Amino acid sequence: MPSEPKLPFDPIERASAIWDRHIGESRSMRLATSIMRVQQLISSELDAALKPFGITFARYEVLQLISFSSAGRLPLSKIGERLMVHPTSVTNAMDRLESQGLVRRVADETDRRRTFAELTDEGERVLAQSTAAVMDIDFAVVGLDASQQDEAYELLRHVRQASGDFSD
Repeated sequence: MPSEPKLPFDPIERASAIWDRHIGESRSMRLATSIMRVQQLISSELDAALKPFGITFARYEVLQLISFSSAGRLPLSKIGERLMVHPTSVTNAMDRLESQGLVRRVADETDRRRTFAELTDEGERVLAQSTAAVMDIDFAVVGLDASQQDEAYELLRHVRQASGDFSD
């Protein structure tokens, strides 16, 4: 998975040194830029692993979330809430997944304003295979052992909580 280094130096470290000289303390800029770059690297690897199944990571998350529900289906509003995305993003993902035959929309018989999403048999098959693919690459988290992954998660959890992502 890791490719040959493209540069003989760390461009974020170089930018950090220049930032320090010209602007001031670079610590937060360096961290934010590193997080953004790691996000790009992980997204690219995950999307490559999922491409053979015709889905993106965003659509994979929708499939997985539906599969986690105890009833085997979730209201579309809950999907957006749990994935922390705009309802339009859920609609777009659902349109694609439905056109691929991986999910179906089901009207709520007790509340006509609510629509559920549930996996089709093909959706369950694709989900199982795509989960194996992302597990095979350890979700593209390379270079960190299990303890470091836990530590990084806890550090980033503080950022998410301070940003209002959730409350404890």
